[in-house]
Amino acid sequence: MDLFGDLVQVLASTVRLSIPLVFAALAGLYAERSGVFDIGLEGKMLFGAFAAASAAAWTGSAWLGLLAAVLTSVLLSLLHGYASITQRGNQIISGVAINFIASGLTIQLGNAWFGQGGRTPQLPNSARFTEIVWPFAREIAQVPIIGPVYAGLISGHNVLVYIAFLAVPFTWWVLFRTRFGLRLRAVGENPGAVDTAGLSVSWLRYRALICCGILGGFAGAYLSVAQSASFIREMSAGKGYIALAALVFAKWKPFNVLMACLLFGFLDAFSIRLQGKSLPVIGEMPVQLIQALPYILTVILLAGFIGKAIPPKAGGVPYVKER
Repeated sequence: MDLFGDLVQVLASTVRLSIPLVFAALAGLYAERSGVFDIGLEGKMLFGAFAAASAAAWTGSAWLGLLAAVLTSVLLSLLHGYASITQRGNQIISGVAINFIASGLTIQLGNAWFGQGGRTPQLPNSARFTEIVWPFAREIAQVPIIGPVYAGLISGHNVLVYIAFLAVPFTWWVLFRTRFGLRLRAVGENPGAVDTAGLSVSWLRYRALICCGILGGFAGAYLSVAQSASFIREMSAGKGYIALAALVFAKWKPFNVLMACLLFGFLDAFSIRLQGKSLPVIGEMPVQLIQALPYILTVILLAGFIGKAIPPKAGGVPYVKER
């Protein structure tokens, strides 16, 4: 039973660690399905985390922190759209620039506003998204198998965790069951045909980037006002890039995105579990190697198990209307 309890704990950690990846990967899904590659997911997540923690520290409200994160991330998406859609700039360079802007500005603004070396003040529980205990979770926690799963895996997460899981089928419905989704996918495959049909390619791509910004804000807010209780420097720690890898691994499909993010979350949770443990034959592994393990396995999975991933045909190419 102890082994089963340990498994439930690892799976619960997997869920918590995968949520920012789910939000960020879904954000990238909207952008890339419309033909706009968004390397700036890391920057949106990082700036969203800073905005959420700052707003929550000033107002005492986690929901206002979430709103600030979403608005900040949407503004960065619009900046990316202006550079890559309106000005037809290189989408990769624009995304990388956003990552650099977010990395530098969060530190400078954090120093200027709070004077704590780029950190924000510690948030009280009243200014965070705290755990939600489902009905009867405590009463049935001791019931074999069902109790630990219900009380430790299904119950006990904050509201953003449940929103992330609901966002996956919602994204599938938007992309594959609505007129907007059909047009969004069409503009990522053949923008010329969309333009011929009398629809604005630029406006469709801007709307996709707005969706991307909203979800990127959720990812950032989760880091600083749900998973943690403050913002710290570079707290996104490459999760935006892992989300991009998950998106490619999932071949740009929403439910596959969820599975890929859960896989990467499991690798992260498993690596944390290994710290300080002595393994047979190998002995105790260096902490640095354990921390790098999720990234190493990500490269191995992408290189050896993904197969052929075909991105949207018009991805990364600015659309120039024919005269």
